Amino acid sequence: MRKLALDDEILLTIEKPARYIGNEVNAVMKDKSEVAVRFAMCFPDVYEIGMSHLGIQILYDMFNQRDDIWCERVYSPWTDLDKVMREKHIPLFALESQDPVKEFDFLCFTIQYEMCYTNILQVLDLSGIPLLASERTEEDPIVIGGGPCSYNPAPLADFFALFYIGEGETQYGNLFELYKKAKADGLSREEFLHEAAKIEGLYVPALYEVEYNEDGTICCMKPKYDDIPVKIKKQVQVDLTNSTYPEAPVVPFIKATQDRMVLEIQRGCIRGCRFCQAGMIYRPNREKKVDHLKDVAAALIKNTGHEEISLSSLSSSDYKELDELITFLLDICKEKKINISLPSLRIDAFSLDIMQKVQDVKKSSLTFAPEAGTQRLRNVINKGLTVDDIMNGSKQAFEGGWNKVKFYFMLGLPTETEEDMRGIPELANDVAALYYDTVPKEKRAGKCQITISTSFFVPKPFTPFQWARMYEPSEYLGRAKIVNDHVKEQLNRKSIRYNWHEAYVTVIEGILARGDRRLCDAIVKVYEKGGYYDAWTEYFDYDRWIDSIKECGLDPDFYTMRERPLDEVFPWDFIDIGVTKQFMIREWETAHKETVTPNCRMRCSACGAKSYGGGVCYEN
Repeated sequence: MRKLALDDEILLTIEKPARYIGNEVNAVMKDKSEVAVRFAMCFPDVYEIGMSHLGIQILYDMFNQRDDIWCERVYSPWTDLDKVMREKHIPLFALESQDPVKEFDFLCFTIQYEMCYTNILQVLDLSGIPLLASERTEEDPIVIGGGPCSYNPAPLADFFALFYIGEGETQYGNLFELYKKAKADGLSREEFLHEAAKIEGLYVPALYEVEYNEDGTICCMKPKYDDIPVKIKKQVQVDLTNSTYPEAPVVPFIKATQDRMVLEIQRGCIRGCRFCQAGMIYRPNREKKVDHLKDVAAALIKNTGHEEISLSSLSSSDYKELDELITFLLDICKEKKINISLPSLRIDAFSLDIMQKVQDVKKSSLTFAPEAGTQRLRNVINKGLTVDDIMNGSKQAFEGGWNKVKFYFMLGLPTETEEDMRGIPELANDVAALYYDTVPKEKRAGKCQITISTSFFVPKPFTPFQWARMYEPSEYLGRAKIVNDHVKEQLNRKSIRYNWHEAYVTVIEGILARGDRRLCDAIVKVYEKGGYYDAWTEYFDYDRWIDSIKECGLDPDFYTMRERPLDEVFPWDFIDIGVTKQFMIREWETAHKETVTPNCRMRCSACGAKSYGGGVCYEN
């Protein structure tokens, strides 16, 4: 019988104790005396959000298939338990064994968004692991970072022994073999990390030094030793069909944020939206074979008991066998009353036909993301969506029985004008008017509801917009006000709802997204002042961040308010993602010409991703 790390008294006083007890359906239990490597996989946010993350599910399954590895899960304790653990000196523990994290060989973080950086420090601190990698001893786990934010690891460089750049399927096996050999040969932590740095895709920050120019920009970054690579090459699992995928994922005891089965149908995207980091870092686009997906879907349904299956992809409608897959899923899901969820659909006839099939009973709202309110700005961002596409798609939706449509837009995009801002409510008004023109009075299920949501644009590394400037919070809010005021002027204003994102969070996210190593000290300061769970509005404190950055002798505006010159050395330039900087510059310049670049299936744009030897690049 496992002994729980938290006693009954504590579990009865905290919110949702099921977050911390483990032992869920499909959780993997092993005898720790029979494994060579213990691996703690952490999502640095609360359990419900972390349990929805597919990447962890894939690696958890892959590692635990090996007899010599035991991979367990760790999440950030919620604020109520955090307080108790500090008061009672309870070390943070992994869910499966309930053993302290400090006893593990590896602690690996998936870093999905910038506002979780302080939570990484919370997890290290509660585990009794020194925050700085330089202060850890042989007794501490090797701390690894991965996920989208590791494509600019600079602001976190001091906290991690190594970063894994790219998809986890390719190199972890080599890292584990090296670790076992290093242990057997009695190598020190430093010697092991030096050898690990020679594995393609692994970056050891301590083995590289950065030089700065007088103006604060980076002069160069170079390895301290000749036998480690100057550039770190992103890892890509080219053959997705034959790679590991969890057919029996862990089923949480409590409702997760995305409480459903996830079927990954492809990775990458053919579209090339210029603001989108995922569309660049996950290139080339790779599809899974439809027969394989049918087998996986059947296994997921059998092994989980979830009432919904979601197709995971950056652009589901671009999957070539979508129609066949949906027909199959409808067949097996209908009798079991399982819903099919199709995120990331395009607003076109094909997608709506698919939606008709899936939602023939329950007409929930349809969600589309034009991202910009005018054609000019949609061309700038390479959205490849015309007004006709939006209106025809909306018309078909209304004819199909939907009366609720959600549109997502961004404010603060490069070259944005007031006309572009006003274009958002005008588009919403035109769509609402279309509903009343399309659906006869007697067939209407109440009035239509058009919800428009705007987030504020953050320039991300490895995108054609990585050179763009940002704005002050007041400027962002001013842009949201223009949209809001103009909504109220529309004829169909009663059918339009408007929501906008938090401006202050946007600025901090922007600082961290393109930051350098000097920000490490500021992140520590924020944490020491009580900052964590910054991704949650109720715990985020803008002034705490700005004051901490300034106390470290840094200027926040340096990271946000500058449009970068094309020859500036970025903190992430040492990473090779396949997509070249020359292509990004070309796309940045093409954006300013308001010109659209065709998608990968229409024409190859020579982005560089072909170097990986697979995917959409080799279809024709």
